[in-house]
Amino acid sequence: MSRGVDDCDNSASIVIGEASVSLYLVVGRLMKSLLATTAVLEFGTGLVLIALPSALTTLLLGSKLDTPVGLTIARIGGVALLTIGTACWLARLEGESRVARGLVIAMLLYNAGADAIFVYARLTLGLSGIGLWPAVVVHAAMAGWCIANLLRVRR
Repeated sequence: MSRGVDDCDNSASIVIGEASVSLYLVVGRLMKSLLATTAVLEFGTGLVLIALPSALTTLLLGSKLDTPVGLTIARIGGVALLTIGTACWLARLEGESRVARGLVIAMLLYNAGADAIFVYARLTLGLSGIGLWPAVVVHAAMAGWCIANLLRVRR
C-alpha cells in the first residue's frame, strides 16, 4: 500500500493495486491554519518588540525598559520572534510532515513557557499591564491549538 499527498488541495490518496480512494485531510488544513496564524502573530510581535520594546513591555508588564541592556535583550527577543514567524510561514504548506510537526512541538513549548513566565511575573513579581491577561489567554489558546494538532490521528 502506498500513499501520496497532494499539497494543493490537502487530499491524500491511498492506492491499493489499481484502486485509489481520495481522503480529505482536515488535519492538513488545521496544521496550515495554526502555522499561518502563528506566523502572523509572532512576526508582528517581533516587529513591535524590535521597534518599540519599551512600549510593549509597558503594555504587557506595566513597566518600561529603561536600560540599554534591557532594550538590547528585548530586541534580540524580537528577532527570535521574527525567526519563529518566518519558520511557521514557510512550513505552513508542509501539511503533516515531520518538519511541521516538529515546529508545532516547538511552538507548544514556546507558548507554554511564555504563559508560565507571564503568570510568574504577575503572581511573584507583581508586574501587570493592561495586555498581560489577554497575552496569557492568547498563548494558552495557541498552546491548546498546538496540542489539538499533535493529538489528531494521522491517516
